[in-house]
Amino acid sequence: MKKLLVSLMAFTIAMQVSEACTTAVISGKYTANGRPLIWKLRDTESFENKMRYFNDGKYDYIGMINSNDAEGEQVWGGSNSAGFAIMNSASFNVNLDDTTSFKDQEGRFMKEALMKCATLADFEKLIEERPAPKGLAAHFGVLDAKGGVAFYEVNNRTYTKFDANDPAQAPNGYIIRTNYSFTGKKDVGYGFIRYQIAQDIFYQADAMGQLNTQTIIQDFSRCLKHSVLNKDFRKEYSSVPKASNFINSGDMITRHGSSSTILIEGVSKNEAPELATIWTMIGFPNTSLALPVWVKGGKNLPEVLVADGDKNCELNQLSMNLKDRCYPIKRSAGYKYLNVSELINSEGTGIIQQLELVENDIFSKTNEKLDNWHRNGCDKKQIEDYYQWLDKVTRATYKNL
Repeated sequence: MKKLLVSLMAFTIAMQVSEACTTAVISGKYTANGRPLIWKLRDTESFENKMRYFNDGKYDYIGMINSNDAEGEQVWGGSNSAGFAIMNSASFNVNLDDTTSFKDQEGRFMKEALMKCATLADFEKLIEERPAPKGLAAHFGVLDAKGGVAFYEVNNRTYTKFDANDPAQAPNGYIIRTNYSFTGKKDVGYGFIRYQIAQDIFYQADAMGQLNTQTIIQDFSRCLKHSVLNKDFRKEYSSVPKASNFINSGDMITRHGSSSTILIEGVSKNEAPELATIWTMIGFPNTSLALPVWVKGGKNLPEVLVADGDKNCELNQLSMNLKDRCYPIKRSAGYKYLNVSELINSEGTGIIQQLELVENDIFSKTNEKLDNWHRNGCDKKQIEDYYQWLDKVTRATYKNL
């Protein structure tokens, strides 16, 4: 009976999550530094993720993969040496009448795109030449080194492009997707509440001129707002002493099923494509430190982000350990209930509060180095040295948590 209950709980969580991500693409015309952005907060039952460097295609690339994917057969977001980057979110209101059994090919398709594509035009050709049924039901967020950035709603037969550089399609320069396609069946799918939360926080940040990598990492990927309840739990509990203060996080952007975040900042005109920045939160975003990597740095990524074979990476495991403190109720629907005081409290000892003190230094140093690298160029050794510093800072941070 106990095994049956555990299995049922796992099945319930999987049905709630099922690659149900919150994503956005942002035009470089609307960012302060002129660089486009794509953002994916990944929800999946595959909580163990890591990063990997690949050289098995026309272009070398770095991708986020499931830790048990020993061969790296599927990629869930990444960027390549041509400055082409991609991520996705699943769509649950397309292919509804399609009886084909060929499906769930998104991870393999994104790997192929990173191997072969340099531009949005290359990506469109890849979609068009893929035989039907394509095995796809997703929104693919894509950017390239020419400033192109768009969403592609793709199903088994067709695709529709939504261009973030087109004012008619993206009046504010950004496009958001959760788990239903605008070209799919109306009022079917998942993530309607998350979509509204994302719209609200993007609009507010844009109005304040704060649509940048740090805001998206720290405020959006760790969002504790609920649009239906009109609550901002992060703001509310920042003035409440640490205790057992539980909230239902099921309809929030970041919830129990959130496994990682990837935010890719492309390059602006005349900048080296290999220096597109891949920001990673390689575990539960509320407990994972944000770290940057670049294809220009080569195969020697930060040690805390990688692992051999089907092993899990160090940072993901550290993040998962802290996540257990945030979700201590293990039976039945307990996974929905977040002890928010572990993350935010009036004493300033919350996990988010401590991580962001460290991240502020990481963002400052990273921006300083990028400015120098874009002006004067850089070699692998400079990036590898920075990775060693990031490893050291990461381990020291979690030792104190």
